[in-house]
Amino acid sequence: MSRESMPYSEDKALVEAVRSGDNTAFRQIVLKYEKLIAGVVKGMIGEDGADDVGQETFIRFYRSIDQYKGESGLGTYLVRIAVNLTLNEIKKRKNRQWSSLDDSTKVNGETTDEYSRMESAEMIEKAMTKLEPEFRSVVVLRIMQGYSTKETAEILQIPLGTVLSRLARGQEKLREILKQLGYRHGEG
Repeated sequence: MSRESMPYSEDKALVEAVRSGDNTAFRQIVLKYEKLIAGVVKGMIGEDGADDVGQETFIRFYRSIDQYKGESGLGTYLVRIAVNLTLNEIKKRKNRQWSSLDDSTKVNGETTDEYSRMESAEMIEKAMTKLEPEFRSVVVLRIMQGYSTKETAEILQIPLGTVLSRLARGQEKLREILKQLGYRHGEG
């Protein structure tokens, strides 16, 4: 079952209502898709700045709603906007000077297992930020968000073969980065 099998006619009706000036319909779109957009953005850039990019996604959609033709599902269209904005944010961040990536150790009474899981998640998030954007976007959409290869190709507007090759290379590069960062999954 595809993500876009959610009531397409419902989305179409909401978009038409927004075009007619119904702000309640726009709020319904935001509520319906905000978790999806947040997951994609956080997967690509982590927590820092994800809310801003997520909000900007919906602002961009609202401002350019007349450009949405309904050729792809609304969720796919919104994810495409979010990915593009996230890639722009990644470029901006690369242009800025990176300050030290020191993580302050947080052990506020968590058990060793909880702390290990938090540490693993932080390590993976850090590794994802080091992955080149073209690989990161495919890894996030396919693995973290569960989109099919076809859906990923549609969102990123690239051929299916490119999705597959970027996914394989992205996973390989991610393993290398994690190894460099000292991540040892399953050891202890």
